[in-house]
Amino acid sequence: MTNLAARLARLRVALVEALARRRARIAEALARSRVALGFVSGAIVLALARPTPTSLGVGMSIAACGEGLRVWAAGHLNKAREVTSSGPYRWLAHPLYMGSSIMGVGLAIASAHIVAAALIAIYLVTTLPAAIKTEEAFLRGRFGDRYDRYRRGGEAAPNAQRPRRFSASRAIANREHRAVIGFAVAVLLLVLKATYNGVFWRAGGP
Repeated sequence: MTNLAARLARLRVALVEALARRRARIAEALARSRVALGFVSGAIVLALARPTPTSLGVGMSIAACGEGLRVWAAGHLNKAREVTSSGPYRWLAHPLYMGSSIMGVGLAIASAHIVAAALIAIYLVTTLPAAIKTEEAFLRGRFGDRYDRYRRGGEAAPNAQRPRRFSASRAIANREHRAVIGFAVAVLLLVLKATYNGVFWRAGGP
């Protein structure tokens, strides 16, 4: 009986570990495919979108706040060399992903289409948690238990530098300018879509 219980316990541990490895592989695959999936989702959202002047104004204002948060975070981030604790990282563990989520909400509002909004929500809830899980696994592998103690508030961030100022060059080094360009293109395309649909002409009256 004791041997059977021990075997069952080992089998349970093996199954849990196998499932954990499988989830990690899925998360890593989603994280790697996040940009490509974003382009595909963006194209579908653009095709479905029915933007209005009001939805564009409200949605893009929200999205701009999200991009602003991303730029702020990128201007403080030293990828792979430390766990950054300055700028928005003083309050948020993942401000880049938070900014992306805010941008997604803004884009959903700007699109003024329920299916497009649902697609954006599906994209965010599948890819961002996967990216966060992959990033945290990397940081644990690099910094060990110090990272977990830092997340619990037990000690300073591993390899953290003294509080530093925002650096535009650091944001560019982190390629955040690409996100800014992508945001500008999204705004332009939605405005063109609204113009093509005659929304602005109707809003302007006779």
